[in-house]
Amino acid sequence: MTGPDPIPALTADGDELDRLLAGLDDTQWKLDTPAPGWTIAHQVAHLAATFRLAGFAAADPDGFRARVATMSGDFDRNVDVALSAYLSDPPHVLLNRWREERANAEKALAAVPDGQVVPWLVRPLPAPVLACAGMMELFGHGQDIADTLGVRQVRTDRIRFLCGFAVRTWDFGYQARGESTPDVEFGYTLTAPSGAVWRFGPEDAEQRISGPAEDFCLLVTRRRHRDDLSLTATGADAEHWLDIAQAYRGPAGAGRTPGQFGRS
Repeated sequence: MTGPDPIPALTADGDELDRLLAGLDDTQWKLDTPAPGWTIAHQVAHLAATFRLAGFAAADPDGFRARVATMSGDFDRNVDVALSAYLSDPPHVLLNRWREERANAEKALAAVPDGQVVPWLVRPLPAPVLACAGMMELFGHGQDIADTLGVRQVRTDRIRFLCGFAVRTWDFGYQARGESTPDVEFGYTLTAPSGAVWRFGPEDAEQRISGPAEDFCLLVTRRRHRDDLSLTATGADAEHWLDIAQAYRGPAGAGRTPGQFGRS
């Protein structure tokens, strides 16, 4: 991956979520979030477990591969096992553990030599791409926490890294549903929070996605239903993609329903 380093953006996004969490009382950590069955504590436990894995993969590739070899083929069971290591902690301990896992992952990813890939759950990734995956996790789970607390997130142009990651992983939605990935290339024209226009993919692509970059990120993390977003598609394949887009592997999950949070 060439271009700007995403790790400072990853750190900034983590700091932003930290500020939101730092002021919560113990009761708020138990609030149900829009993700069925998950409280705020579940969301933070998931982030802690994810960052722990990323830091482990970057710092000890052989150990990470050995660990992955022992994991179950059951995705949901693996998630439950990962969460269980954190959910018994009281909120202040969980928050501090998440901070430690974040710091360790950021340090380990930054230390990976240029051009060297890091083993990961699906396939090896360059460290900057894995950092972008971390930003995707922070965006999605942070949005659930913000929605629970009634907080309106103020996005910055740091989300360009997440947009680029979602373009890179555009086929995940098909894989999650057992659909064949079409032999096409999409073009994307996205408007940044600053008003800048970002373009990804071939300029002459017949299949196109256009709209606000924040809405694009909400779509690919499945934190808003496409009906509540100002995204448009040109072409049948692009139209279908708006229904199935996700920037993460594994089950798609329930997603969100039309009108659940109003239009963006």
